[in-house]
Amino acid sequence: MNWDDPTDAPGPERLVGSVADREDQAVEAALRPKDLDEFIGQEKVREQLDLVLRAARARGATADHVLLSGAPGLGKTTLSMIIAAEMGAPIRITSGPAIQHAGDLAAILSSLQEGEVLFLDEIHRMSRPAEEMLYMAMEDFRVDVIVGKGPGATAIPLELPPFTLVGATTRAGLLPPPLRDRFGFTAHMEFYEPAELERVIHRSANLLDVEIQADGAAEIAGRSRGTPRIANRLLRRVRDYAQVKADGIITRDIAAAALAVYEVDARGLDRLDRGVLEALLKLFGGGPVGLSTLAVAVGEERETVEEVAEPFLVREGLLARTPRGRVATPAAWAHLGLTPTRAATAGNGQQDLFGT
Repeated sequence: MNWDDPTDAPGPERLVGSVADREDQAVEAALRPKDLDEFIGQEKVREQLDLVLRAARARGATADHVLLSGAPGLGKTTLSMIIAAEMGAPIRITSGPAIQHAGDLAAILSSLQEGEVLFLDEIHRMSRPAEEMLYMAMEDFRVDVIVGKGPGATAIPLELPPFTLVGATTRAGLLPPPLRDRFGFTAHMEFYEPAELERVIHRSANLLDVEIQADGAAEIAGRSRGTPRIANRLLRRVRDYAQVKADGIITRDIAAAALAVYEVDARGLDRLDRGVLEALLKLFGGGPVGLSTLAVAVGEERETVEEVAEPFLVREGLLARTPRGRVATPAAWAHLGLTPTRAATAGNGQQDLFGT
């Protein structure tokens, strides 16, 4: 039950997509853990964050600014709410794309209460003027508000109450060093192991009043791409299938049958993922092939293939990005039950200049 909710990922919604739709957001509000003890997974992050928050409470001070990075759906928003709850403080939620001008940020900062937690999602997408204002706000709890224009403009210093900024990003490398250095605690969220996802699924099933057997939870966890948000979404779809097609109890067979209907295979690949692999293997002999050519063969936009399908295929070791193009790995041939071509067997699909 650990999620975050970026809203800018490309491509259409998918059952195994990590972007939260409206249904996800409504369900997640009920399933989110309320404290660190209830939060599943991310053991190192939890331990370190617990020390930071306990120390701040012991000093009677606001907690250090926190930066959370990692893929969508791993728990960044949930941890920000837990930080506020553990500190007994209110939380205000906004996002980088929503702050396009320094004045937007000044309005938010000037209305904060002492000790309040400000959660800034997709912080790397904030405008540059707002980002520069945030430097001073984080370090000195002060902002300069510009009044007037041109030569007659004056800067009025505005003191801010101490607050805790929790920044979340899916692309930590895009954060400028001056901003990154102002966070007192930085944590990277890792993908979940199947055993951790099974615990997530059992907890969610209990809260949703769904009866699920251990093997059913294991089947769903194995197809969830290491992401709690996806695990919970798959659980809801399997629940629907079990209620309509069976007696409402989720077993391994029921979970497998339900996810077959939704075209999510045993490794968590969906129609788009398999379409990319099948085109790469069947049409191009395993590659190498250029991204644009591969996208045309699949019938999708280049950005959809590159940003929606490829990251998981690369992480699973089914596809490799090389200077000459995309190349299928032996695991991809095995997963689709195909026999590698002679070229793929000889050099993983990378032929020399003469095609030998």
